[in-house]
Formats: sequence, C-alpha cells, structure tokens
Amino acid sequence: MAKLIIAAGTGFLGKVLIDHFSKTFDEIVILTRGETKSGGNVQFITWDAKTLSGWEKALENADVLINLAGKSVDCRYTESNKREILASRIDSTQILNEAVLQCVNPPKHWLNSSTSTIYRHSEDKQMTEAGGEIGDDFSMNVAKAWEKAFFETETPLTLKTALRTSIVLGKEGGAFVPLKKLARLGFGGKQGSGDQFISWIHETDFARAIGFTIAHEITGVVNIVSPQPIRNKHFMEALRKSLGVKAGIPIGKQLLEFGAKIIGTETELVLKSRNVIPERLLQHGFHFEFGNIAKALENLNSK
Repeated sequence: MAKLIIAAGTGFLGKVLIDHFSKTFDEIVILTRGETKSGGNVQFITWDAKTLSGWEKALENADVLINLAGKSVDCRYTESNKREILASRIDSTQILNEAVLQCVNPPKHWLNSSTSTIYRHSEDKQMTEAGGEIGDDFSMNVAKAWEKAFFETETPLTLKTALRTSIVLGKEGGAFVPLKKLARLGFGGKQGSGDQFISWIHETDFARAIGFTIAHEITGVVNIVSPQPIRNKHFMEALRKSLGVKAGIPIGKQLLEFGAKIIGTETELVLKSRNVIPERLLQHGFHFEFGNIAKALENLNSK
C-alpha cells in the first residue's frame, strides 16, 4: 500500500505502528502537535486536532487513516481533566470527519481509537463485540460519546472501524514498564482483591491486529485484546515469575487509593475488571503470536 496517516502518532502506540508498517507503506504521515523532523518514508505534519489549517491536504489519496488522539486517562478525574479527556477525543474525531468529507480522494479505511473500558466491570461474563454490556459511568460515557462522534457522520467513500483497545504491553512503553518496576521493588502482589480481570495485548499483536483489520476490511467495532484475559492476582504472579522475583507485597484498595492521589492517577485503571474477548478477530481467523501471558512476558523481558 502507498500511504498511511497516523493522527497523534508520536506516542508509544504510534511508534509501535510506525515500526510495524514502515515496510508496508511507501509513505507514512504523522499528524502531531509538536515539531518533529521527518526522515525516510515518515513525514511529520503539525495539526491542533481541532481546526482545518492545511494538514487535511495530506489525507488526499491515503490508503489508511489511524487516529490515536486523546488525552491520557492516567490522571486524576478532576472536572478540568474530565473535560479535556472528553474534548480531546471528540474534537479530533469530528475534525477528521470534516477533513475526510472534504477530500476528493479520501482515505479508503479509517480506524479510530476507542477503548475496551466501554464495557462494564465484569468478573464473570466475557464481553464480546456482539454481547458485551456497556454501562454508565464517566469512562464508559466518554467511550460511548467517542464512538458516536466517529460513526454518526457518514463517509461514503471511507470504511470505518472503532478499535476497542485494551492495555497494550510493550518493552518501552505502556503499563508494562511501571508494573515491572513495581514488581522488582517487591510490590508485585495482587492489587485490590486481585479477582478483577485484565484484558491485555502484546504490542506486536496490537499492530498485527490492526494490519489484519485493514487487510480484511473489518468495519464497525473490533476488540483489540488478547484471547485470554487474566485475573490481576494471576497476572502479577506471572510477572513476578518472569522477572525471577519470589514474592510480592499485595496492595489493598485503601492503599491504592492513597497512592493514586499521591502520583496523580485513578484506581479504576487497576481495579476495574475488563473481561473482554476478541471475538471478531478470531471469527475472521486472526492468529495471536502472544496469546497467553507467559509467552508475552517472556518476550517482553528478553533483550
């Protein structure tokens, strides 16, 4: 394929996608708020994710558009941060809808970030795209509004897919790095009750799943998660084993709440049970390279 656009592609996930697709696409264009030097087949163009200012011309003749824009939820849910979390997702999605509709030759396929947090807390039922239950709290309402902003504008010449992504585990970014540090410091025990499920995906499979979705033209919503969600206590146990750490001090809910205030985050990120299954990927025949946590951790801890 010739041309890939990644909106907000300078973070951890953007770099994973650039590495994966660098040999697949002749041209990769990154829309970014910062100044970054272009090189090779990767070009950086400045945008503000809110207004049309010339960057939209880059969308002409693109094969694929991937939007990763959105303020990190790793923060305190103050009213100010809540507004920014919502606006950063809605504004960027709406302006991209406007830009796509203005194109003479718009992107053939647009994949927009969403989140597996759209499903309710569940320690029993597995959530699939067809049967997942969507609840009513701040995080879930943000996800619903995000997908509504994406799908409510029809783009007749552009396929649309919402990527309901789980925690992406990577060697140099995402949740794995701080969790590994925590385990090595001796605090690698269960968090809260430890019964909550973690839906996760290895960075390699994250990129491969997106490539597979593009190749098979899968539209609508797709769960970008591994096929084996794992309870927090078993995840932490597997992490300690992979690091050669014999024991880990558990961290109860009250201590988590205290620590979350200190470091400026929310306990929801570790206490919510995300029990999500990639049903549509599996139905289409996608094979995970790192489908179980032991294999994934072995790879992530290798040099």
